[in-house]
Amino acid sequence: MPKITQLLFDCDNTLVLSEELAFEACAELSNQILAAHNISDRYTGPQLMADFVGQNFRGMLNGLVERYGFKMDPEELERDVKQEETQVIKTLEQKLRPCEGVMPELEKLRKSGKYGMAVVSSSALRRVQASVKKTDQAKYFPPDHIFSAATSLPTPTSKPDPAIYLYACKMVGKEPGECVAIEDSKSGTLSAVRAGIPVVAYVGSYEGEEKQKEMAEVLKKQGAKEVMMHWSEFDGCLEKIEKA
Repeated sequence: MPKITQLLFDCDNTLVLSEELAFEACAELSNQILAAHNISDRYTGPQLMADFVGQNFRGMLNGLVERYGFKMDPEELERDVKQEETQVIKTLEQKLRPCEGVMPELEKLRKSGKYGMAVVSSSALRRVQASVKKTDQAKYFPPDHIFSAATSLPTPTSKPDPAIYLYACKMVGKEPGECVAIEDSKSGTLSAVRAGIPVVAYVGSYEGEEKQKEMAEVLKKQGAKEVMMHWSEFDGCLEKIEKA
Protein backbone atom coordinates (compact mmCIF):
# COMPACT_ATOMS: atom_id res chain seq x y z
CA MET A 1 0.00 0.00 0.00
CA PRO A 2 1.34 3.49 -0.85
CA LYS A 3 2.38 5.77 1.98
CA ILE A 4 -0.55 7.85 3.27
CA THR A 5 0.26 11.54 2.81
CA GLN A 6 -3.17 13.19 2.45
CA LEU A 7 -6.29 13.30 4.62
CA LEU A 8 -9.64 14.16 3.04
CA PHE A 9 -12.30 15.23 5.54
CA ASP A 10 -16.02 15.29 4.91
CA CYS A 11 -17.50 18.41 6.47
CA ASP A 12 -21.09 17.92 7.64
CA ASN A 13 -21.33 15.88 10.86
CA THR A 14 -17.68 14.90 10.48
CA LEU A 15 -15.94 18.20 11.17
CA VAL A 16 -18.99 20.22 12.21
CA LEU A 17 -22.41 19.39 13.69
CA SER A 18 -24.36 20.78 10.77
CA GLU A 19 -26.70 18.13 9.38
CA GLU A 20 -29.55 18.58 11.85
CA LEU A 21 -29.38 22.37 11.55
CA ALA A 22 -29.21 22.22 7.77
CA PHE A 23 -32.11 19.80 7.33
CA GLU A 24 -34.29 21.83 9.68
CA ALA A 25 -33.50 24.93 7.65
CA CYS A 26 -34.36 23.29 4.33
CA ALA A 27 -37.48 21.35 5.42
CA GLU A 28 -39.76 24.38 4.97
CA LEU A 29 -38.45 25.03 1.47
CA SER A 30 -38.75 21.35 0.55
CA ASN A 31 -42.38 21.33 1.68
CA GLN A 32 -43.07 24.46 -0.36
CA ILE A 33 -41.64 22.74 -3.43
CA LEU A 34 -43.79 19.65 -2.85
CA ALA A 35 -46.89 21.81 -2.40
CA ALA A 36 -46.14 23.70 -5.61
CA HIS A 37 -46.14 20.37 -7.45
CA ASN A 38 -49.37 19.19 -5.80
CA ILE A 39 -47.65 16.62 -3.60
CA SER A 40 -49.46 16.25 -0.28
CA ASP A 41 -46.61 14.68 1.74
CA ARG A 42 -44.65 16.91 4.10
CA TYR A 43 -41.29 16.40 5.82
CA THR A 44 -39.71 17.44 9.07
CA GLY A 45 -35.98 18.09 9.30
CA PRO A 46 -35.27 14.73 10.97
CA GLN A 47 -37.30 12.87 8.32
CA LEU A 48 -35.32 14.49 5.51
CA MET A 49 -32.09 13.74 7.35
CA ALA A 50 -33.01 10.06 7.71
CA ASP A 51 -33.63 9.74 3.98
CA PHE A 52 -30.97 12.03 2.50
CA VAL A 53 -28.08 12.42 4.95
CA GLY A 54 -24.77 12.88 3.13
CA GLN A 55 -26.38 14.35 0.01
CA ASN A 56 -26.55 18.01 -0.93
CA PHE A 57 -29.83 19.81 -1.60
CA ARG A 58 -29.57 19.20 -5.34
CA GLY A 59 -29.22 15.47 -4.69
CA MET A 60 -32.12 15.59 -2.24
CA LEU A 61 -34.38 17.37 -4.75
CA ASN A 62 -33.47 14.83 -7.42
CA GLY A 63 -34.41 12.11 -4.93
CA LEU A 64 -37.78 13.74 -4.26
CA VAL A 65 -38.40 14.12 -7.99
CA GLU A 66 -37.70 10.43 -8.49
CA ARG A 67 -39.79 9.42 -5.48
CA TYR A 68 -42.89 11.42 -6.41
CA GLY A 69 -42.61 11.51 -10.20
CA PHE A 70 -42.85 15.28 -10.73
CA LYS A 71 -40.61 17.43 -12.91
CA MET A 72 -38.49 20.51 -12.17
CA ASP A 73 -37.13 22.65 -14.98
CA PRO A 74 -33.44 23.64 -14.71
CA GLU A 75 -34.19 27.26 -13.79
CA GLU A 76 -36.49 26.22 -10.93
CA LEU A 77 -33.90 23.75 -9.65
CA GLU A 78 -31.10 26.31 -9.66
CA ARG A 79 -33.28 28.92 -7.96
CA ASP A 80 -34.28 26.55 -5.18
CA VAL A 81 -30.72 25.30 -4.66
CA LYS A 82 -29.48 28.87 -4.24
CA GLN A 83 -32.33 29.77 -1.89
CA GLU A 84 -31.67 26.73 0.30
CA GLU A 85 -27.95 27.52 0.40
CA THR A 86 -28.63 31.04 1.68
CA GLN A 87 -31.11 29.84 4.33
CA VAL A 88 -28.78 27.14 5.62
CA ILE A 89 -25.72 29.40 5.78
CA LYS A 90 -27.67 31.93 7.84
CA THR A 91 -28.62 29.21 10.33
CA LEU A 92 -25.10 27.77 10.50
CA GLU A 93 -23.54 31.15 11.11
CA GLN A 94 -25.73 31.48 14.18
CA LYS A 95 -25.66 28.00 15.73
CA LEU A 96 -22.90 25.81 14.29
CA ARG A 97 -20.47 23.91 16.56
CA PRO A 98 -17.53 21.61 15.80
CA CYS A 99 -17.92 17.88 16.31
CA GLU A 100 -16.88 16.78 19.77
CA GLY A 101 -13.15 16.18 20.03
CA VAL A 102 -12.24 17.17 16.47
CA MET A 103 -10.38 20.40 17.28
CA PRO A 104 -7.53 18.78 19.30
CA GLU A 105 -7.06 16.19 16.55
CA LEU A 106 -6.87 18.82 13.81
CA GLU A 107 -4.33 20.77 15.84
CA LYS A 108 -2.27 17.63 16.46
CA LEU A 109 -2.29 16.81 12.74
CA ARG A 110 -1.23 20.32 11.80
CA LYS A 111 1.65 20.29 14.25
CA SER A 112 2.84 16.87 13.03
CA GLY A 113 3.17 18.09 9.45
CA LYS A 114 2.87 14.50 8.20
CA TYR A 115 -0.26 14.92 6.10
CA GLY A 116 -1.85 17.37 3.75
CA MET A 117 -5.42 18.17 4.79
CA ALA A 118 -8.42 19.00 2.62
CA VAL A 119 -12.20 19.16 2.93
CA VAL A 120 -14.28 17.16 0.44
CA SER A 121 -18.01 17.81 0.77
CA SER A 122 -21.25 17.40 -1.12
CA SER A 123 -22.43 20.76 0.21
CA ALA A 124 -22.11 24.06 -1.65
CA LEU A 125 -18.71 25.73 -1.38
CA ARG A 126 -20.10 28.85 0.32
CA ARG A 127 -21.69 26.68 2.98
CA VAL A 128 -18.50 24.67 3.60
CA GLN A 129 -16.43 27.83 3.78
CA ALA A 130 -18.89 29.38 6.24
CA SER A 131 -18.82 26.20 8.33
CA VAL A 132 -15.05 26.01 8.75
CA LYS A 133 -14.86 29.75 9.38
CA LYS A 134 -17.57 29.71 12.07
CA THR A 135 -15.89 26.82 13.92
CA ASP A 136 -12.34 28.22 13.61
CA GLN A 137 -11.27 25.32 11.39
CA ALA A 138 -10.33 27.40 8.33
CA LYS A 139 -6.75 27.65 9.62
CA TYR A 140 -6.31 23.91 9.07
CA PHE A 141 -7.33 23.83 5.39
CA PRO A 142 -5.82 25.89 2.55
CA PRO A 143 -8.61 27.80 0.77
CA ASP A 144 -7.88 25.96 -2.48
CA HIS A 145 -8.11 22.61 -0.69
CA ILE A 146 -11.81 22.92 0.11
CA PHE A 147 -13.84 21.02 -2.47
CA SER A 148 -17.57 20.88 -3.13
CA ALA A 149 -19.47 18.39 -5.28
CA ALA A 150 -22.13 21.08 -5.71
CA THR A 151 -19.74 23.85 -6.77
CA SER A 152 -16.21 22.72 -7.63
CA LEU A 153 -17.01 20.35 -10.49
CA PRO A 154 -17.86 21.34 -14.09
CA THR A 155 -21.13 19.41 -13.68
CA PRO A 156 -22.63 19.60 -10.16
CA THR A 157 -23.21 16.27 -8.50
CA SER A 158 -23.50 14.75 -5.02
CA LYS A 159 -21.97 11.87 -3.14
CA PRO A 160 -22.13 8.81 -3.56
CA ASP A 161 -20.82 9.82 -7.00
CA PRO A 162 -17.02 9.48 -6.61
CA ALA A 163 -16.37 12.48 -8.89
CA ILE A 164 -15.62 14.96 -6.11
CA TYR A 165 -13.08 12.67 -4.45
CA LEU A 166 -11.35 11.97 -7.76
CA TYR A 167 -11.29 15.69 -8.48
CA ALA A 168 -9.87 16.48 -5.03
CA CYS A 169 -7.10 13.90 -5.48
CA LYS A 170 -6.18 15.44 -8.82
CA MET A 171 -6.13 18.99 -7.41
CA VAL A 172 -3.93 18.10 -4.43
CA GLY A 173 -1.63 16.01 -6.62
CA LYS A 174 -2.23 12.65 -4.94
CA GLU A 175 -3.29 9.19 -6.04
CA PRO A 176 -6.37 7.79 -4.24
CA GLY A 177 -4.22 5.17 -2.50
CA GLU A 178 -2.11 7.92 -0.91
CA CYS A 179 -5.19 9.37 0.80
CA VAL A 180 -7.53 8.49 3.63
CA ALA A 181 -11.08 9.86 3.72
CA ILE A 182 -13.02 10.50 6.92
CA GLU A 183 -16.78 10.12 6.44
CA ASP A 184 -19.93 9.82 8.55
CA SER A 185 -22.57 8.79 6.02
CA LYS A 186 -23.40 5.92 3.70
CA SER A 187 -23.31 8.13 0.60
CA GLY A 188 -20.01 9.72 1.60
CA THR A 189 -18.38 6.40 2.39
CA LEU A 190 -19.52 4.97 -0.95
CA SER A 191 -18.19 8.03 -2.76
CA ALA A 192 -14.70 7.59 -1.32
CA VAL A 193 -14.67 3.79 -1.68
CA ARG A 194 -15.73 4.06 -5.32
CA ALA A 195 -12.85 6.50 -5.85
CA GLY A 196 -10.44 3.90 -4.42
CA ILE A 197 -9.76 5.80 -1.18
CA PRO A 198 -9.65 3.95 2.17
CA VAL A 199 -12.18 5.32 4.66
CA VAL A 200 -12.23 5.94 8.38
CA ALA A 201 -15.91 6.14 9.32
CA TYR A 202 -16.93 8.51 12.12
CA VAL A 203 -20.24 7.73 13.87
CA GLY A 204 -19.92 9.96 16.92
CA SER A 205 -22.32 12.55 15.52
CA TYR A 206 -25.23 10.09 15.54
CA GLU A 207 -27.60 10.27 18.50
CA GLY A 208 -27.21 7.50 21.05
CA GLU A 209 -25.02 4.42 21.37
CA GLU A 210 -27.49 2.12 19.61
CA LYS A 211 -27.64 4.33 16.50
CA GLN A 212 -23.86 4.70 16.49
CA LYS A 213 -23.39 0.93 16.56
CA GLU A 214 -26.00 0.51 13.81
CA MET A 215 -24.24 3.06 11.59
CA ALA A 216 -20.85 1.52 12.30
CA GLU A 217 -22.11 -1.73 10.77
CA VAL A 218 -23.74 0.08 7.85
CA LEU A 219 -20.55 1.95 6.99
CA LYS A 220 -18.39 -1.15 7.35
CA LYS A 221 -20.66 -2.88 4.82
CA GLN A 222 -20.13 0.07 2.46
CA GLY A 223 -16.40 -0.54 2.61
CA ALA A 224 -15.06 1.58 5.50
CA LYS A 225 -11.74 0.16 6.71
CA GLU A 226 -12.03 1.47 10.28
CA VAL A 227 -14.75 3.00 12.44
CA MET A 228 -14.37 5.49 15.28
CA MET A 229 -16.97 6.49 17.83
CA HIS A 230 -14.95 9.53 18.98
CA TRP A 231 -12.26 11.64 17.39
CA SER A 232 -9.80 10.54 20.09
CA GLU A 233 -9.72 7.17 18.27
CA PHE A 234 -8.54 8.67 14.99
CA ASP A 235 -4.80 8.11 15.48
CA GLY A 236 -5.35 4.41 16.09
CA CYS A 237 -7.64 4.01 13.08
CA LEU A 238 -5.20 5.79 10.79
CA GLU A 239 -2.30 3.72 12.06
CA LYS A 240 -4.16 0.48 11.28
CA ILE A 241 -4.79 1.60 7.70
CA GLU A 242 -1.17 2.65 7.26
CA LYS A 243 0.04 -0.74 8.48
CA ALA A 244 -2.39 -2.76 6.36
